[in-house]
This record gives sequence, C-alpha cells and structure tokens, in this order.
Amino acid sequence: MKRNLSTLAITLFLIQGVCFAQKNAPLTVDIDPENERKSFILPEGFEVNLFAGDPQLAKPIQICFDTKGRLWAACSSTYPQVLPGQPNQDKILVMEDTDGDGIADKTTVFADGLLIPTGLAPGDGGVYVIDSTDLVHLSDTDGDGKADTRKVILSGFGTEDTHHMVHTLRWGMDGLLYFNQSIYIHSHLETPYGPKRLGGGGIWQLRPKNLELEITMRGLVNSWGHHFDQWGQSFATDGAGGEGINYVIPRAYYATAVGAKRVVQGLNPGSPKHCGLEILSGRHLPEDWQQSFITNDFRGHRVCRFTLEPDGAGYISKQ
Repeated sequence: MKRNLSTLAITLFLIQGVCFAQKNAPLTVDIDPENERKSFILPEGFEVNLFAGDPQLAKPIQICFDTKGRLWAACSSTYPQVLPGQPNQDKILVMEDTDGDGIADKTTVFADGLLIPTGLAPGDGGVYVIDSTDLVHLSDTDGDGKADTRKVILSGFGTEDTHHMVHTLRWGMDGLLYFNQSIYIHSHLETPYGPKRLGGGGIWQLRPKNLELEITMRGLVNSWGHHFDQWGQSFATDGAGGEGINYVIPRAYYATAVGAKRVVQGLNPGSPKHCGLEILSGRHLPEDWQQSFITNDFRGHRVCRFTLEPDGAGYISKQ
C-alpha cells in the first residue's frame, strides 16, 4: 500500500510539472490553412480551395453569400466573453473575388463597433445582424461600401450564454426571416403585436415589413443549423442533441422544450452532434448529390452528407 501511495504521489507530481510546462510551452500546432487544406480526405472528383483565411477573416461566426456573389461574415474577436471595460470591436466583413480565381482579394469592413454578432442575413437594402441583445438592420446609403445607418428592429434577446444566443439568420421561401435560439437563453421582446417570450431553444419567424414575430418551433439544445429544401420544408441540426437531421414541423416541440408532454425526435438517433446545415442544388455537383444535406461533425473533424427519403408523413435520413 505504501508503495502504491508513493507511486501515486510521484505520478501526480510529474503530471503537475507537465501541465505547468504545457502552460508555458510555445505554440507548436501548424495552423497554416494551406497545409490544413492539403490534409483533407475528399471524395473522388472533388477539390477544396481556400477562399479566405486569417488574418483577413478572423473568428467568423456566420457567413453567407449575397446575390452579387459577395461573402458576408459576422466576425467576433470578443467571443466568447467580453472583458470588463472592453469596447465593442466586432465587425461585419464583405469579401469579394474580383478576378474570378476563387480567392477573395477585396475585403471591406461594412460595420464595426459591434458586440458578439452571432448572425447576419443580407436583405432589404442592407443586412440584418444579431448584435448581442438586438436585431438591427445596417445599411449603406452613400455607396461607399460601409454602413452609415443603424436601425434597431427588435430588442430583448437573452445573452446569458454567448454560444446559445440568437443565431443562424436565414430567409425562408415565404419571404420571412428566421433565426434560431438555443438552450439557457431567455428572450423577452416587445412587438407591435404584444410581448413575445421564449425560454430555451427554438426558432423565431419574423415578417420584417410589419414586425410580426412568432415562434415557429420550440426545443432542441444548440440548433446551429437551419435550412429549407426545394419544397420549403424546414430542417435543423443540433450541436448538442445527437440526433442528426431534425425535420422541423411548424409549431412542434422538440427535446428540451419546457413543459412539453411529447417531443419530435430527430431522424438519426445516436448520430454525432452536428453544426451548420446546407442543402445542395448547384449544377456543378453530381446528380446523385442534388438535395443532399451537408453538415459538420465538429468533434470528428468531418463534413457529413445525408440523403432523405419520404416515409409517410415524415422522412428517413441516411448518412
């Protein structure tokens, strides 16, 4: 027993020394994005190119393309936590490939002075942005490529946990603006149609013209992914739920929904946790890839493809 205790004491001492050494060790990880690109394992016939990277693009939270082919990015050097006395310094960037070589060669700071912008969606002559507790609309009225007007559309979104704040802005085929909220967030908003409240996860639906705001579904844990297929049906991924693709039924309840007696399950129970969602429809992709669901298994360092088949009133999802 004494020998075992002595061995344990020596082991703990050595571990402490290793931890201290690691704390003061120089960075040895190769973070060159070009070397990372070369390490990717791709399907036959596919290739990956680096469109933008550090320092041009630093800590992006959401990206999307506009109708002119420009890439918009909500970037936050502040994330995940603002320090005491730290000024608002986060940005919205617009990146362009002006010579058609597949690499962004022009970057414009469309807006700065933001605080952890967790989502954006170009539209209505500018861009909608989640800026901490507010949904704002930023626009450029003089054509210099930089926002000069700011209008607060809604205010009162919760900020208790920064990686659960309102995020994933996306336009629906119905012309409405959708955005997700994750668990541990409590939002209380005043609208022209009365107060709206959501405690926990769900998806909001906004009609920007008259500020009519509704909750289109409740639940999920960290739904960092939401998209619509060619028929306007809604799907979501969950970065903490582990059920793969979720078929989002309007007004339905999902895991973690407060007070729900029954919840809708995801289509891939036991699947790894996924972040982000895209549904493919580009003509440059193979026919058998059309309408495939693409998402990220961020813990497994993989990009995954799912296919869906109708199954009665629902779907079967296969990876």
